[in-house]
Amino acid sequence: MITRTVSKNPRTTRGDLVNDLQRAGTKVTKATISNTLRHQGLKSYSARRVPLLKPVHVQARLKFAREHLDDPEEDWENVIWSDETKIELFGKNSTRRVWRRKNAELHPKNTIPTVKHGGGNIMLWGCFSAKGPGRLIRVKERMNGAMYREILSDNLLPSARALKMKRGWVSQHDNDPKHTARATEWLRKKHFKSSQFGLQPIKDSTNKFKLKM
Repeated sequence: MITRTVSKNPRTTRGDLVNDLQRAGTKVTKATISNTLRHQGLKSYSARRVPLLKPVHVQARLKFAREHLDDPEEDWENVIWSDETKIELFGKNSTRRVWRRKNAELHPKNTIPTVKHGGGNIMLWGCFSAKGPGRLIRVKERMNGAMYREILSDNLLPSARALKMKRGWVSQHDNDPKHTARATEWLRKKHFKSSQFGLQPIKDSTNKFKLKM
């Protein structure tokens, strides 16, 4: 019963199990429950926090991974990834524990989905590549297409130069409307080639802009 219960709901606590067994007429201690689960290969871990993904996002990520599974390593060394995110300054951020086996930390039952919202936060934009991190800046106003284009000009291009990216480096980011519409227009005016495909590893999907510098 103990193993079956935590396999169905890994967030079940030892206290929950003690109470369930007592109602069924069996008295056990929390130590006994821990030992029983360890014998079954289950141990208590902090639940891994992961982005909240819809089925369409999962399929897009699988599609991206399959399409680029055999890409040579040097291709990825020529990519700069960029994104913006909100970091909450206040709010509940308590740790939840789950019973799981080793190397099962990313199973959906063992994770806590998170979303990027809430009061008391700051927004950051940053970029990185295999060569190292690029610039990280604070976005003080509401992000729109014009501001995003300015960020690319003031921070992405200098980052590429500082990282000594090779000719033909690629800027990788998601399909947020302020990215696709404004960024594509800006890049084309700069005489850069652009193309799209389905996924970005941080968010839902990806734009791929090939930059000939």
